[in-house]
Amino acid sequence: MHQESLFNQPDNKNTPLANRVRPRTLDEFMGQHELIGDGKVLRDLIESDQISSLIFWGPPGVGKTTLAEIIAHQTKSHFVTFSAVTSSIKDIRKIMQEAEQNREYGERTICFIDEIHRFNKAQQDAFLPFVERGSIILIGATTENPSFEINSALLSRCKVFVLKSLSTADLVKVLQRALHHPDGFPNLTIKISDELLQQIAVFANGDARVALNTLEMAVLNGHRQDHQVTVSEADLSQIINTKSLRYDQHGEEHYNIISALHKSMRNSDVDAAIYWCSRMIDGGEDPLYIARRLVRFASEDIGLADTNALNVAINTFQACQFLGMPECDVHLTECVIYLSLAPKSNAAYVARQEAHAAIKKSGNLPVPLQIRNAPTKLMKELNYGKNYQYAHDTKDKLTNMQTMPDKLVGQHFYHPTEQGREDRFKARLQQIAEWHRQHHD
Repeated sequence: MHQESLFNQPDNKNTPLANRVRPRTLDEFMGQHELIGDGKVLRDLIESDQISSLIFWGPPGVGKTTLAEIIAHQTKSHFVTFSAVTSSIKDIRKIMQEAEQNREYGERTICFIDEIHRFNKAQQDAFLPFVERGSIILIGATTENPSFEINSALLSRCKVFVLKSLSTADLVKVLQRALHHPDGFPNLTIKISDELLQQIAVFANGDARVALNTLEMAVLNGHRQDHQVTVSEADLSQIINTKSLRYDQHGEEHYNIISALHKSMRNSDVDAAIYWCSRMIDGGEDPLYIARRLVRFASEDIGLADTNALNVAINTFQACQFLGMPECDVHLTECVIYLSLAPKSNAAYVARQEAHAAIKKSGNLPVPLQIRNAPTKLMKELNYGKNYQYAHDTKDKLTNMQTMPDKLVGQHFYHPTEQGREDRFKARLQQIAEWHRQHHD
């Protein structure tokens, strides 16, 4: 078995705990039971050395690189790794040519790319012909949605495995394993309560690397006497007093959370909406971005059911501009509460969509002559504005003049609901329709 790998263990003295205790076999691996449990497909592929090109997608610290290392130790293939930061296209092509030669001699090459989303399109394209020919088996690890970050041609040739954040129970097991691992804290006895391990696991928020780094810092800050280290709650509280939230303002999580906020407000679930808005605020999102989304929501999902909703949203946007963070957080929360509890109507949104569809289907229909402006003599001679009826000259402020293009006469786009104050608009629309029935020429 040949390996050229970033997984070779350096001197333990200077290696982080997370690397010192990294699992070497599937039996040591924690979490992802639906993928590597007994009889599961990924476990069978690894144990039978039948790996095909695949992508590991999941949040940080859930085992993507560790699974690649386990494959490296179990495969009979030549194993190479790439760094998206330091590898040039020239480097990639050189190693790909070597892989092509190895294939001719009957040896497979597995290429592991950590953070594959950091490779640009040209770098990803450099792998494609060799994946297609079977010269290499590609294993990529990414924290970003492969649909957005990996070339479709390359992605179509890979099986995507989704790894999930580790549970608190899994993280506690990771920590306990580290405490008893021969390379964890050699020559030291660590005294730390199960309650403190639980606190570390909760703080890590599904990330094994964060959990192990926190444990290592706690041990370094603990009280040492000879070869024994005692970690107290006071020692740990200095390290975990601020929790780091996973929120990428430009990645998939950004879109997931704004979607959750929008749909929670649409469903009138005020508590969920407050939570998702707070997640964005605490994650460092631009408050004006949140405010813009609230302005959109006010018309898309409330519209004329509550004509004050847009005013509240606009006022919130202006307050965010005026105050900024952190003061404007309460304005955003107030607006989210208002929009969540307001009556809902998407009639304005549907009207816009139906009109857009009609325009796309019918093209640029001419404006009826009677409602064209006629500022010049020529236009008047061409009957621009002829037979125009001025609604204010009539008792009911209504006329039978045609204002819709000929091909769309009789088509309706606005279908008001009976939610909130929109029932007034529905009643008015019915009143107008009845007037036209009574005064039909």
